[in-house]
Amino acid sequence: MRKQKGFSLIELLIVVAIILIIAAIAIPNLLRSRMAANEASAVGSIRTLNTAQVTYSSTYPDYGFATDLSRLGPTTAGVGGTFDHSGLVDSILGCGTSPCVKSGYQFEVTGGPTGCGVVGTPCNTYTATGGPVTVGQTGQRYFCSDQSGVIRFDQTNTVYGTAGLNCLLTASPLQ
Repeated sequence: MRKQKGFSLIELLIVVAIILIIAAIAIPNLLRSRMAANEASAVGSIRTLNTAQVTYSSTYPDYGFATDLSRLGPTTAGVGGTFDHSGLVDSILGCGTSPCVKSGYQFEVTGGPTGCGVVGTPCNTYTATGGPVTVGQTGQRYFCSDQSGVIRFDQTNTVYGTAGLNCLLTASPLQ
């Protein structure tokens, strides 16, 4: 009788079962880690928008704070910064269309009051908001900030895309 070499079907099934058990444990942790990284990136992006807004209002005092992300975004080819495209944030965060998506979060900036942002009518307030593209997959919390520079968060969608009314009312300061 010849001796066969290799693994039996039972041995292969046991190995596959062990791999599936390890994957079932590891995948949820990986997803939680990714959401935490996206949220940390979102906080960094809101901080960047705060800094860019202060720089914008100092550079263009006749306009005040920027009314949208494209004003903070990259300059046009070969032209220095202008009030329309100041070059204070990169093309991902300062995209030409709103909202701008970065690291699983979508961001918007609004300036106030209504009708501001033209010469002679500077915007004296702004709100920067960021919300997960897909709640539970790319992030859990919504973030916002205004001219005070305080970054706030909320578990519900009461801050993202609003004119800043809910940022101070419902969101808690980030510790």
